[in-house]
Amino acid sequence: MQKFTVSITREIEADTAEEAALLLYQELAKEAAPLRYLVADETKRTRTVTLDRAQADEFAAVDHTADPGNW
Repeated sequence: MQKFTVSITREIEADTAEEAALLLYQELAKEAAPLRYLVADETKRTRTVTLDRAQADEFAAVDHTADPGNW
């Protein structure tokens, strides 16, 4: 199985880095998850991935740890 680094980017105005992180946390806790991500693979190649909300919600509803392919 490959490893990926997945990031989201938001511009947030704040007085400190900690406040900016807390404001992002607050946003993520109250709103729907973002659909646009920056994904880097093990070779550091990056690409932007934009998810379809309906497909993402369907995927999130399934327990993928029960998939034998994950063992």
